[in-house]
Amino acid sequence: MVETAGNTAVIKGEDMKNIRYLLVILLLLFSANTLFAQRRIPPIRLASLVPENTPWGQAINKMAAELSRVTNDEVQLIIFHNATAGDEPEVLRKLRMNELQAAVFTSVGLSSVMPEVMAVSYPFLIRNDAELNEVMSKIRPELDVKIQQNGFVTLAWAQAGWVKFFSKAPIYVPADLRKMKLGIGSEEEMLQAFRIMGYQMVSTSLSQVLSDLNSGRIDVVYQSPVYAGASQLFGVAKNMTDLNIAPFMGGILMNETAWRRIPDRHKNSILAVCKQIEKEIETSIMNLERDTINTMVRHGLQIVKPTAAQAQEWYDDTNKFETRLIGGNSPVFNREYYQKISAILDQYRKRQ
Repeated sequence: MVETAGNTAVIKGEDMKNIRYLLVILLLLFSANTLFAQRRIPPIRLASLVPENTPWGQAINKMAAELSRVTNDEVQLIIFHNATAGDEPEVLRKLRMNELQAAVFTSVGLSSVMPEVMAVSYPFLIRNDAELNEVMSKIRPELDVKIQQNGFVTLAWAQAGWVKFFSKAPIYVPADLRKMKLGIGSEEEMLQAFRIMGYQMVSTSLSQVLSDLNSGRIDVVYQSPVYAGASQLFGVAKNMTDLNIAPFMGGILMNETAWRRIPDRHKNSILAVCKQIEKEIETSIMNLERDTINTMVRHGLQIVKPTAAQAQEWYDDTNKFETRLIGGNSPVFNREYYQKISAILDQYRKRQ
């Protein structure tokens, strides 16, 4: 009931009670809408090939926790470790279909999004961590743009060690390797590149490489020390040539559909978290690679150390095949990016 006191309306009785109920309902609706707004971003499903108990796996778990923290729980990651979401081609297909929203890729997977990136893995082109850091600092912005043009956002890059030769007999120079059967897995570009350079190539896979070594199907593998230690293949391939063949790169991509759903106010914080995770992954991998090599040595691995002159033989031998590796209608490696990297390295080496 509404009573009038002078020119002022006064609400009393049941009407006041009804208004209070209405205010409570409006307040609850407002709160519910606010909570809904905070949770309107669907969970981001991230696939990774690596086991959870590795530096990569642990860093991804940390990234998930940090992204939740800096976005007030608006961005939630569901992580599928250990290739449970499929291999790299399958994961890439799911990303494009938005069945997954993010993934960790090796350089092989990254090359399916942007083939130019494989130029970073050109054999014996980049030779140490300092050179890799110099190259990536110069070309990373271009790579990120090209990846975005193909429908993805780069959350992180990380150097995951160096690929080396593990062999039954010592390898010092290219002539030693040409006497052996070299096994390479899913890195089709590297398989093709070494075949062009005159090596006896055998296609294998991570799951069969140890049995191929034991059976004599292959004599040497192109692999990272971390995997060589984890898979125990150094028990058969007891010699590691102490020469960096190519950097083993990794990256974390998110599809643009998921990225667009994230409010702009959170994006800088997300990228800052991912930048920190990059550094932590690289430090962890470097430590793990060193520790793994030391452990393998204690269990019988022999380190084969080429002299400076022998190392130069590898560089000169590879250079002889440059035209075939980057030329023609179907080059193994992107010519433009090979030349960019070479120019960066030439300038860098002159300053050293």
